[in-house]
Amino acid sequence: MTGAQIIVLATPIFLALIALEWFVGWRRGRNTYRWNDALNSIGLGILSQVTGVFGRLLRIGIYVALYQHVALWTLDAGAWWVWVFGLVAYDFCYYWNHRLGHTCALFWAAHVVHHSSEDYNLATALRQTSSGFLFGWIFYLPMAVLGVPPLVFATVGLIDLLYQFWVHTQQIGRLGAFDRWFCSPSNHRVHHAVNDRYLDKNYGGIWVVWDRLFGSFVEEDDREPIVYGTRAPLRSWNPLWANLEVYAALARDSWHTRAWADKLRVWFGPPGWRPADRIAADPRPAFSLQRPRYDPPVARGAQALAIVVFGGVLASTTAFLWNAHLLSGLQQVAGAAAIWGGLMLVGALMTPRAPAVTASAAAPH
Repeated sequence: MTGAQIIVLATPIFLALIALEWFVGWRRGRNTYRWNDALNSIGLGILSQVTGVFGRLLRIGIYVALYQHVALWTLDAGAWWVWVFGLVAYDFCYYWNHRLGHTCALFWAAHVVHHSSEDYNLATALRQTSSGFLFGWIFYLPMAVLGVPPLVFATVGLIDLLYQFWVHTQQIGRLGAFDRWFCSPSNHRVHHAVNDRYLDKNYGGIWVVWDRLFGSFVEEDDREPIVYGTRAPLRSWNPLWANLEVYAALARDSWHTRAWADKLRVWFGPPGWRPADRIAADPRPAFSLQRPRYDPPVARGAQALAIVVFGGVLASTTAFLWNAHLLSGLQQVAGAAAIWGGLMLVGALMTPRAPAVTASAAAPH
């Protein structure tokens, strides 16, 4: 069974848990969902999986080649301890991948997609990048060198990813001793915050112990409610733009800045850093925790049509991912293009011709 097929089988569970979380929040009077943001998040997850059909060839292919020709030794996939070691090693590599995703602009350009929602719920967990495969594989090459078999690598990577679904919720509070060792809802809420106190903390995928070891751990503080999103908000339901916005901004600054050193630093410096000449020529709005969330009003007919189209896209994606390994390259490209087009239509239907931003609660929420 392929990884894509496992995701297909898990999708009904994801959607059922999203529905349960919405119901619990509604009963508690603390609903954390908006229909437009949730559709956008799930749609970006769909695009990530569809694009991953092509990206896995790069990620797994390079890993297998390195494992076959460079590995210091070959670990036995039949030994239980190899699987435990593989999971711990993967999560350690993930920590550094994730940390660089917040401290280097090039990696942030991919990872920003996951943080672009101004809500925080289980749908946010599905909000994944479609460009992470370009450079993310670099961080896991030490596992190939250490002889972790490709089957173990692929499986523990899927386990690490699936684990992180449940921590994207505001409906589960502190978990005591569990919070000290593991990535938990409380710890991961901190990670998605834009408050100064919380910014760029708690990178661990399964274990938060890495954050404690390397100085990036901060506890959630009830005295400072969390504000979610990014400091440069997306303000769009367009899934293509969500994946390209930061790349485009980096390319503009790199092209127009005068100093050659700055042209390179734009890409490899910290996210948000800009050359002085670009700040002067193209200033950006100051960051504020009190900003309103992006929530343009949409006619009921457009809402209904967007939901119907989205349902069709979801069904098409299920069929595509289940059969992707049986399709020719041209069929894969055609199927992926149709799904991308459907989600672009959903985004367009959720965006009025003259977008307006409501003053609905920015945060805390």
